[in-house]
Parts: sequence; C-alpha cells; structure tokens
Amino acid sequence: MSVEQRPADNTAGPASKGSGLKKIVAASMVGTVVEWYEFFLYATAATLVFGKYFFPATGNELDGIIQAFLTYAVGFVARPLGGIVFGQIGDKLGRKPTLQLTIVIVGVATFLMGCLPGFADIGYLAPALLVALRFIQGFALGGEWGGAVLLVAEHSPNKSRAFWSSWPQAAVPVGNLLATLVLFIMSTTLSSEAFLGWGWRVAFWLSAVIVFVGYYIRTHVTEAPIFLEAKALVEKEQAVSYGVSEVVRKYPKGIFQAMGLRFAENIMYYLVVSFAIVYLKTVHKYDTSSLLLALLIAHVIHFLVIPQVGRLADKFGRKPVYLFGAVSGAAWPFFAFPMFDTRSPVVIVAAVTIGLCLHAFMYAGQPAIMAELFPTRMRYSGVSLGSQVTSIFAGSLAPLLATQWLKDTGSWVPTAIYLVVACAITAVAVLSLRETKGIALEEVDKADAAREGLLPARTR
Repeated sequence: MSVEQRPADNTAGPASKGSGLKKIVAASMVGTVVEWYEFFLYATAATLVFGKYFFPATGNELDGIIQAFLTYAVGFVARPLGGIVFGQIGDKLGRKPTLQLTIVIVGVATFLMGCLPGFADIGYLAPALLVALRFIQGFALGGEWGGAVLLVAEHSPNKSRAFWSSWPQAAVPVGNLLATLVLFIMSTTLSSEAFLGWGWRVAFWLSAVIVFVGYYIRTHVTEAPIFLEAKALVEKEQAVSYGVSEVVRKYPKGIFQAMGLRFAENIMYYLVVSFAIVYLKTVHKYDTSSLLLALLIAHVIHFLVIPQVGRLADKFGRKPVYLFGAVSGAAWPFFAFPMFDTRSPVVIVAAVTIGLCLHAFMYAGQPAIMAELFPTRMRYSGVSLGSQVTSIFAGSLAPLLATQWLKDTGSWVPTAIYLVVACAITAVAVLSLRETKGIALEEVDKADAAREGLLPARTR
C-alpha cells in the first residue's frame, strides 16, 4: 500500500483489538523485564558488593562505591553505540529480530559476570573483565528499549497509545523488583561473608533461565503493519533512506527534544534507586536488608502507577503530564533527604515511593511522545539515539556525581541543586514540543513523505 493510500487512522487496526495487542504488550514486557533485571542487578550489586569485591581497599567505603559506579557508567557509554547499531538494524530488518538478538547478548554478558573472580584472586584483571562485560551488556541494552516500546506503540490505537506503550515502561520496575528481590532473599538468608563470597553470584546466574523464557515469547510476535509499509516504501523508492544518518540529517530537532525529555527523568531515577541506597548506607549505616525491602515496596507501586499516568497522557495531553513530572521532580530532594534523615522505615519507604511516582509522570508518556516525533522509516534510530545518548550525561553520571559530592561536602544539597537544573532543562524541552495526543502515526509518515516529494501535489 502506498503512502497516499493508507487509512488516516489506525484505531481499528488488527493488533489494536483484544488479545492481539495484549499479546504484543506481553511479549514486549517479558523481554524488557529480563533485560532490565540484568541491568539493574548490576546497579544494586555495584552499591552492595562490587566496591568491596572487585577493587582494592582504601580505608574509605565511598571510594570503592565510586569505583564501582565508574564501571557502572561504562554500560551507559555503550548504550548509544548499541542504539546506533541496533537502531539501524531495527529500521532495516524489523523490531522483532533485533529484540531477539539483544536479549541473548545481555543474558550471556550477565551470566559471565557471575563467574568472575575478584580483586583478591586476579588483581586489576578482575575490574577490567567486569568493565568489558558491562560494556557488552550496555551495548545490547541500547538497542532494547527503542525496539520494545516501538513494538507496542506502532500497534496501538491512536487514542490510547500512551497507555499501551507505557506498559513496557512498567516492565522496567518489574525487572528492578526482581533484581532487588533476589538480592534481598540472598542477603537475608546468608551470612554477610557468604553473600559477599558467592551469594550475589546466584542472582547473575539466574539470568540464563529467564533469558530463555523472554526469547521464546518474543518469537511469537509480529511486526506492525505500519512498519512493513514503511519498509516496502524504502525498498521501492531508492531515493528514500532510513536509519541513523538519515534521522540525524532530517530530524535533528526531534533528537534534541528526545534528549531533553530524557535528561531529568534519567537522572532522577538513578538518584532515587541508586544514590538513595548510598546515602542511607554510608551516612546512616542503614542495613542492607531494610534498604532492599524499601525498594521492593517502591518498585511495586511504581509498576502500578506508570500505566495510570499513561492514561492521563492520553486524556489530558503529553505536555501537561510531562511538565508536572519535571516540576515536581525538582522539588523531591528537598523533602526526601530530610525524610531519609529521620531513619524511620515507614518514612524512608514513603520518600523513595514518592520519588518513583513523580518520576512516572515523566516516564510513562515517553514512548508515545518519542514515537510521534519521528517517521516510521527512521523511528527506531531516532528514538534509540535520542534516549540512549542522553544516558551518558544523565543516568551514568548521576549516582557517581552525587556520591562524590557527598564525600566532598557531606551534604545532599549539591545533588538537589543538580536535579533542579536537570528538571529545568527537561521543562524547556517539553515546552518546545507540539502536542501530539491522538495523532495517527500515518500522519507523521505522510508529512515525512511530503518533505521527500513522494506525495502528489493534491495530497500535500
């Protein structure tokens, strides 16, 4: 079907009815849970284990954590590279084969992490191997997110795209929940020596089992009709291109808007789930099991809240919901850290939970907004590039900078100011958007085709 023959609306598309769309959502979510389980497992282990196991002792607990966060940041540096490579593959070959490949790569890298000897055994080769595997893990994950959310967004009805595409986002806290749950069980059932010696490895080895489940489920999904049409158009019209170089050349504004949207959201998330642990553990000597239990509760609530915020983005629009998240996120540290200082378990759980709920107002509508920024022929590349490049300057540095500032000043205030600046940048990006609530992705493609001179004059 040519561009000008497409229906104006995909609300009644085959995958948008009943079990068809739910099957797509389930397949996307399961694979996403697996991959983010493995990615966040590293984040939690970096705080609790890796600083002591893979690096030499310096006499300051924060030094080991900072070194572990540096290796943690390597995964974020690798993600844009993965976004570029897998975005190109995903725009050319399809979302499905790309997602099958990424889940296998992440699984193998994570399993091997659980097999690594420590610094006491092989010296500096231990952190070197850890960095190499972390790079591979981040590389694959860089191609995962864009494909997972687009698989749903491109199948979704126009009027509820934010709701349906928020479900893969909700799978992220589920992956984090599973990682936290496994470490919580191991830390409460084993002695401290056993947990540091071998207990943490079990959580990494379990990834081999759940990777098989995620891969199998992803073999049963289909590509969205709109992608198949765009692929056929690219093959037919030799003058029409796709992928990373094309999206950078034709839609630089969309990439910068996507990066701006991602900036505060990414920073806030890792301050809540990573730096909060560091702060409570080093400043207040809060025990590991209590910290993990607090995160477990917060992740469950985060999972429940994300789809409901997606509904709000469909009802009230993308911009007001996202803007609320940016503004309220800037306020979070100014009441959250005083709540942490109470050392009350209930108050601490409340602070972390509120942080993740406010984060959801930026996170839930992100897939729909980014999908609506780019035409189908280069959507995977645009979404992956805009979201993953940002992670280098946002999520990778956030816990590292916050920990360094805590070491240097003994205060959480520099971190609070940092988040305020990030939220201001994201707010500007939100205000620069045009409201796309309810837009048909076919209309985005039609506008792109008009720019390329592929529509007859009467349809432009």
